[in-house]
Amino acid sequence: MYALILAGGVGTRLWPRSRRTRPKQLLDLLATRTMLQVTYDRIAPLFPPENIFVITGRAYVDEVRGQLPHLPAGQVVGEPMGRGTAPAIGLGVLQVRRRDPNAVLFSLHADHHILRDKDFRDTLQAAADVARDGFLVTLGIQPAHPETGYGYIEKGRALGHPGGHPAFRVARFTEKPNPETARQFVESGRYLWNSGIFAWQASTIMDEMARWMPALHQSLLDIEAACVDEAEETVLDRLWQTVPSESIDVGILERSDNVVVVPADVGWSDVGSWAALLNILPSDSDGNVSLGDHLAMDTRQTLVYSAGRMVATLGVEDLIIVDTDDVVLICPKDRAQDVKKLVDELARKKQDQYL
Repeated sequence: MYALILAGGVGTRLWPRSRRTRPKQLLDLLATRTMLQVTYDRIAPLFPPENIFVITGRAYVDEVRGQLPHLPAGQVVGEPMGRGTAPAIGLGVLQVRRRDPNAVLFSLHADHHILRDKDFRDTLQAAADVARDGFLVTLGIQPAHPETGYGYIEKGRALGHPGGHPAFRVARFTEKPNPETARQFVESGRYLWNSGIFAWQASTIMDEMARWMPALHQSLLDIEAACVDEAEETVLDRLWQTVPSESIDVGILERSDNVVVVPADVGWSDVGSWAALLNILPSDSDGNVSLGDHLAMDTRQTLVYSAGRMVATLGVEDLIIVDTDDVVLICPKDRAQDVKKLVDELARKKQDQYL
């Protein structure tokens, strides 16, 4: 088995701490180790270092290698530019199929929070059993509430209990429903959150790419052929900008009739915004999360991050306050997903010093 860690995102919803030069997966947001390091630690009991690859941005390669010193340097691959999850996964598949075309490959994200690591590894083992039968496998999370920021998976026909875990054919995917639809999904008991964690054989996903994303499939073959005579970095510099940009969900999983979901009860969270940290990190008796020096009076359900100064709050609730060296962010916690709009506006105004 092989693992592919996707670590190329910018993390705009965790701005202003997550920046272009040091995105969230390279930060110690949840522990003394970075999110990337925690992801590596979580899967290390299942995969030897030589079976783990990291796909990241070209600008982050040296930092990733420094954070994961046990990983062979050649297994950190830098994309010249982001093209979406489908090309990133395809690049990882090329690495694995050179060694074993039928190997099971897991695709994981470097910015997920998981409470129960052993249960997670047990679920991966079950997913591998299903993947060896030629299926595309996704891990589904039992919804804790009607979340509108996640995609949903409707369970179809049951396929038994591989490794003691239930598995179901996927009936359909639904992307980020409105609040009423999300409520109906949760109440029905038929839906799971889409974790974005996948398992498949290298040969299976390449076949599915050939069927559903032929342009991407051909681009990957061109890259693979060129790497015989040229260094991989040189090839990517020349060809990567021509690779079609698309997510693996839209490009393949939402179209294929060969997808299975394995429910995962592992304490999963997608650390996609400051509000997610408010739900994950330890809080005081009033529900406040303080990362740094915070004096709170009559304050409730508020997250404060301070890079050095004291932040004092009085008579407020449901806020996100982030104080870095050069930016202060204040927003209601229910607008935390919209922080990306601020980043987009800064980019529009060419205020790159804050990005």
